[in-house]
Order: sequence, then C-alpha cells, then structure tokens
Amino acid sequence: MRIIPNNSGPGARVEGIDLRDPLGADAFRTLLRALGRYGVLCFPGQELNATQLAAYAGRFGTLEVNVANLFHAEGHPEIMHLSNMKDADGKMLGLNDAGQGWHTDMSYSKDIALANVLHAKTVPTRDGHSLGDTQFRDMHAAYEDLPDEVKQRLEGRVAVHDFEKFWDMMRVRPGSIRGPLTPEQKAKKPPVEQPIFRVHPVTGQRVLYCNPGYAMRIVGMDPVESDAMLDYLFKHQAQAKYLHSHHWSVGDVLMWDNIGTTHNAVADYGADEHRFILRAQIMASLDYGALAA
Repeated sequence: MRIIPNNSGPGARVEGIDLRDPLGADAFRTLLRALGRYGVLCFPGQELNATQLAAYAGRFGTLEVNVANLFHAEGHPEIMHLSNMKDADGKMLGLNDAGQGWHTDMSYSKDIALANVLHAKTVPTRDGHSLGDTQFRDMHAAYEDLPDEVKQRLEGRVAVHDFEKFWDMMRVRPGSIRGPLTPEQKAKKPPVEQPIFRVHPVTGQRVLYCNPGYAMRIVGMDPVESDAMLDYLFKHQAQAKYLHSHHWSVGDVLMWDNIGTTHNAVADYGADEHRFILRAQIMASLDYGALAA
C-alpha cells in the first residue's frame, strides 16, 4: 500500500490496496492515521458492491442510516444512493442534490460522524472532463491560522447546529425532490450544541468545528455579535489555501474525515449527464486515539 499526499491542500491518494479484501490490523491503523493526517483519501480503480462497501466502512465504526430514509441499496439501509438518474418508470434512483453547500455531515447530531465513504459507479462528463467535483476544506489548518485573540474569545464556547437549516436550503434549489421534514424526522434530529473548537480523536489536535451548513448561533453571545463571528469564521475557512477539489473517476472510493474537514458537492452537470454513487457514513463510535496509537 502506498499513500501519496496531494501537492497542495488536504488529501492523499492510496494505491496498492483492494478494498474488497478484509482489512488487517496494520492496514487499518495506517489508514486511520492517514485519514487524520490528510483528511481525504482517494482509492482509485476499486469495484465494490453495497455489501463490500458496508464491510469496509463498517471496519471504522457504526454505519448511520440517514434520517431522511431515502434511496437505500437493497438489503443495506446504511448504504445510500446518490444519483440524478431515473428508472424506466421515471422514478429517481438516488438523492440528486446531496451535499450541495459547505457543511460537515452529522454536526447537527449529538453523535457525530467520523467519516464518509463514497464509491463512484457513474461519473458525469463533458468534453472529456469529469463533472461533479467534491470539494474539501482543511479545518486543522483553519484552526491553526486563527488569530490568538479569536481563539481566546471562542475557547470553550459552543454553537447551535440544526439539521433543518441545511435541508431547507437544499429544498429551494432548482430540481430538488426534497419535501419538508416531517415532525417525526425533526424529532429525531433536534438542534444540538457543538464545541466551536474540537479535539480531533485521531490526531489529538484542535480543529475548527463550525460550518455554514448547520451552525446557527453561538450560545451566550448577543445575536449581532454571534452573527458577525460566524460570518468571520465562515469567510476564514473559505480561503483557497485550505481547499482541495476531487475530480471523480469511475471506480474511485473517496473517504473523508468529517471532523477535520468540511465539504461541498459541485452541481455543475445537467440531468442528462449521469451520476451514480454509493455512500456510507461512519459514526464516531470507537476509541480512535487508542486504535491509531
């Protein structure tokens, strides 16, 4: 197995491994450490079905069943389909607008996510170039670069994160098939408080854990002051030096750290430019510091 860091920003390419094979202890530890260090891992040229993807992702923790309860792989409610394709009857094969906007998955939940694993089966292309990049920002570096006075001002503070904020932003986008959340769905994911600065469970270092998709307000701050500070944090993390864009190829498995990065799915492809991706989300359910040691 070879881990090749990207030239700039977060991310690394992992070669010489077949994710269909059981992951031994040494390989698991190496990949867990790499996930914490690089934030995004790309495994090119893989060929996994839903069962195999669930087995690989499940090695790193409990797999989440999405609260929206839509577009699951048959027999695998923990594997979700992301797609703009339709079947012969005109029904959507997957969620067509997943992740379009900067956010961190599961920051709206008391139980947060360690990572996502996506596997590309169909990638939209135009004029020989892939479309639908997934973009990432490095929240380890974003924290390190904050001015000391901002770190001191926000140390120990929490922000309210709300699932409905991002869902409603997606609903108003053209072509969205999302309906309003039901009372039952809202009850499953009420607003929660998250630390603005979080200690990463693998690296042991602090990260900026505050994203524009879900963060609503800073607890204990005047609303005007809270809005201004959140705006500052969102602009700070948007600097180009923290960015990596993944250009998809069929067969890519992309695994990213949901604690040390934020991400965004670029919707630059049309309805006739097809995309089909399998998705698993890993909850932060293990003692990753001990496992990475």
